[in-house]
Amino acid sequence: MEFKDYYATLGVTKSSTGKEIKQAFRKLARKHHPDVNPGDKVAESKFKEINEAYEVLGDPAKRKKYDELGANWRAYEQAERAGGPNPFAGQWNMGGGQGGFRTMTPEEMEEMFGDQNPFSDFFTTFFGGGFGEREATGRGGARGRGRQRRGRDVEHEIELSLEDAYNGTTRRLSLKHDGHARTVDVRIPAGVGDGSRVRISGEGETGTGGAASGDLYLRVRLAPHPLFERKARDLYVKVPLPVTTAVLGGEVEVPTMSGKSVRLKIPALTQNGQVFRLKGYGMPAVGKTEEKGDAYARVEIQLPAQLTPEERSHYEALAKLNEGGASKHSAA
Repeated sequence: MEFKDYYATLGVTKSSTGKEIKQAFRKLARKHHPDVNPGDKVAESKFKEINEAYEVLGDPAKRKKYDELGANWRAYEQAERAGGPNPFAGQWNMGGGQGGFRTMTPEEMEEMFGDQNPFSDFFTTFFGGGFGEREATGRGGARGRGRQRRGRDVEHEIELSLEDAYNGTTRRLSLKHDGHARTVDVRIPAGVGDGSRVRISGEGETGTGGAASGDLYLRVRLAPHPLFERKARDLYVKVPLPVTTAVLGGEVEVPTMSGKSVRLKIPALTQNGQVFRLKGYGMPAVGKTEEKGDAYARVEIQLPAQLTPEERSHYEALAKLNEGGASKHSAA
């Protein structure tokens, strides 16, 4: 069994205050949360580690026991290898004691990661882990009701328009699990991206023996948009630009996802394909709708499809001016 350095896991020291430990935990939890890193097994493993570390260091009583254990770890390791009794037997069975600081309980960890104990053998041996209602762990874990088993999680794909992803939306879904059909209203938060997973707690398969139901995960697939292309939180849009505006300068209307267009100032002699940035007109961040990415307008100079006699005469006059300028440069 490997000794777990929970202080190193959270990036703190033994002299850190409870407030500092809490701040470090929250920062790391936001960074590695599975909803922020869908399908990332490395982030999932890191998320489990930081929750386990905070389960101990966020509880004053467990932290005190952990600090005492750290100084005596080698004695326990030697006794275990020799096959002798645990020299700390009876001292470390802390069960699922509540310290009042954690943001995710062992039960919530179980719901998120299924019926496999998300805590390490080290934690389970010395701090219990709050999984006493499980089947036997095979490593001396308590045998609970045994026949209880949490329901399996269920995953479905849901297609959203870019407008729905920008504004957020509510979808009524018809679900059928375990032979039972039901409808559920699901709120999709603003800012979700292609491949994001939205978790609906308790809407998966029903558990057995009175255990909790699994969760429903909706994997988002964004439908192509006729105007906008999304890249992370930024949006890209092509804007037609009359040739006269490109040469002389002026203004052009640029559509945005909010439904209102904005006027973009075009400098004289703007080249085809030039890109202009519209700060704050991109996609919102999930859970922080006031934080938005940017929009990028790429101008496409439009040649006239036909000319009136007057317009033709002006273009011919311009052509003569260009010819005259070219002749003077050649003579020089």
